[in-house]
Amino acid sequence: MNKNFSFIILTFNEEIHLPRLLESIKGLSAKTYVLDSGSTDDTVKIAASYGAEVKTNPFVNHPKQWDHALRNFNVDTPWTIGLDADQLVTPELFKILNEFDDEKYVDVSGIYFNRRNYFQGHWIRYGGYYPFYLLKMFRTGNGYSDLNENMDHRFIVTGKTTIWKKGYLIEENLKENNIDFWFKKHERYSDLIAEEEMERVKGVRYQSTKPRLFGEPNERKAWFKNLWWKLPLGLRPYLYFSYRMIFQLGVFDGKTGRRFHYLQGLWFRKLVDQKIKELRRVRD
Repeated sequence: MNKNFSFIILTFNEEIHLPRLLESIKGLSAKTYVLDSGSTDDTVKIAASYGAEVKTNPFVNHPKQWDHALRNFNVDTPWTIGLDADQLVTPELFKILNEFDDEKYVDVSGIYFNRRNYFQGHWIRYGGYYPFYLLKMFRTGNGYSDLNENMDHRFIVTGKTTIWKKGYLIEENLKENNIDFWFKKHERYSDLIAEEEMERVKGVRYQSTKPRLFGEPNERKAWFKNLWWKLPLGLRPYLYFSYRMIFQLGVFDGKTGRRFHYLQGLWFRKLVDQKIKELRRVRD
């Protein structure tokens, strides 16, 4: 059994994704924990067949689900790796993990993985989507889930972090090949984000990470979020979409990629702003 790290995975009806992920990490011989949200397909059976320890917990949002996972699994390795079910470890990242030497990271608390995101079979290479660094590996007991987020989830650590730029995760939600699934999912997400922004205005939520434009990836994201919240509702989706398509070269992502940037970068952001305006009218 791997003595360096363990995996935690969140699932909900992931029979289409979970075998792909578990196969990609099987050779690492690492203890694997799965927190399921009440799947009605074969997700739990698949997890058990790979030797994973499975627990269930009702889903509220991703940050709270990750918090529950970190608090309720007895991880006994120095490092924990948190993955989403629609991700998989590439051979390049597998090699880095397989050769991981804890002694070389004695002063490090967290490690960022690079990610390649795919939409309907197409790699989203531009528009700010690659390289894209996610803090996925952290010292057990140090990393925690940022509960000041209502939809996006991120891990936070105390101490130094480092970035692995060469190996990367692949993230591809095959359910999104059905565009109706994508729309329904983002309808739910828009409600969570609109509510979150309203709570930030009231001071109920705040940034857990110090915003720094030239800081580590989580700090840069916090800086851009601070900027985003200051922009006018209704206008900011167009500013963001233009920035993504022109300055971040999203226009070169091909037909499928451009559709993704439109849906995720403009349509979805406009929907969020509309729902914020509705909440304001109801509550004022």
